Amino acid sequence: MATLSFSIPRDIVYGENALERLSTLKGTRAVLVTGGSSMKKFGFLDKAAALLAKAGIESEVIGGVEPNPSVETVRRGAEAMLAFKPDWIVAIGGGSAIDAAKVMWCFYEHPGIRFEDIITPGSMPPLRNKARFVAIPSTSGTASEITAFSVITDTEKHIKYPIVAADMVPDLAILDPALPATMPASVTANTGMDVLCHAIEAVASTAATSFTDPYAVEAIKLVLAYLPKAFSSPKDMDARYHMHNASALAGMAFTNASLGLVHSLAHKIGGEFGVTHGLANAILLPYIIDFNRKSSAKYGKVERDLGVADLAEEVRRLNGKLGIPATFEACAEVPFEEAKFLAVLDRMSANAHADPCTLTNPGAPTVADVKRIYEAAYYGRSMK
Repeated sequence: MATLSFSIPRDIVYGENALERLSTLKGTRAVLVTGGSSMKKFGFLDKAAALLAKAGIESEVIGGVEPNPSVETVRRGAEAMLAFKPDWIVAIGGGSAIDAAKVMWCFYEHPGIRFEDIITPGSMPPLRNKARFVAIPSTSGTASEITAFSVITDTEKHIKYPIVAADMVPDLAILDPALPATMPASVTANTGMDVLCHAIEAVASTAATSFTDPYAVEAIKLVLAYLPKAFSSPKDMDARYHMHNASALAGMAFTNASLGLVHSLAHKIGGEFGVTHGLANAILLPYIIDFNRKSSAKYGKVERDLGVADLAEEVRRLNGKLGIPATFEACAEVPFEEAKFLAVLDRMSANAHADPCTLTNPGAPTVADVKRIYEAAYYGRSMK
């Protein structure tokens, strides 16, 4: 029997007014890393700065993190940190802002390191030499606030790289349901399906254990119950509370059990076409459940535990309720021309197969399998 490990986040503060915890931090300078304009628009960025000021901490904003954060954005943020010299890094916003801030943190602490030096899982040098990290998610989706993962895009190679390092788990995660209550319906849908994907992939992972399964199954249960409510009634704070918690629970599962082909394929099709990560996951998920079922009995166990007849069909029904298309061909978020899809298919399939998340997918999928799944998810073909 192998010796295994299970890691949980350092500290999680959750529920109404959780953001107030910022006023208790001890330090002198903090950078607030954020994405577009939503955190400013809804007053959360100013509130965070005011709470830090109450703690006697001077703050500066690093904004403009794009939905698929690039190596260039990470470098730009690290340079700003080197100039300001913060002892706290506070990431506030969606998963992209938190993911970017994590790698900015690495480059701030190790200015001479190259991006290529941290691509191999576990290769990042130790952090917390200069600063500690707070993550405040505005979406209930990526769980980046409590995981050892970050996803960064190399725009020259058109590849999304999952960066994995235990030290990137934030020192403090603040889960305040007031933040996701401001999300547009489409963001609620896409990020919520990301939560579901994390939980389902963690259950099916070859690294899943009796420690990770309870977190994953509870997250699946919460998403199926509360995502439709959060989508249709954005100000339903009970639904927002449970979805925010589901995101963190799924994160605790997958940061220990890892993921699978859904994320491998989503990373690479996102790098090629720019499709939102959660939306790509949602489209791919039912096809890959059907594909993996021959190699894993875990889906059947989840179905028995939750009283669901067919998990893949349940995902398809949920996608339908959320207005998520069944195929990439029908996806209107970004152009998905067939000619480009066919032109990049072989390269994209090889890159997805080489993604670290493939390592813990059940069975032993080949590049040909990955290509067949991409084709099924583009054209709507069955993988049963």
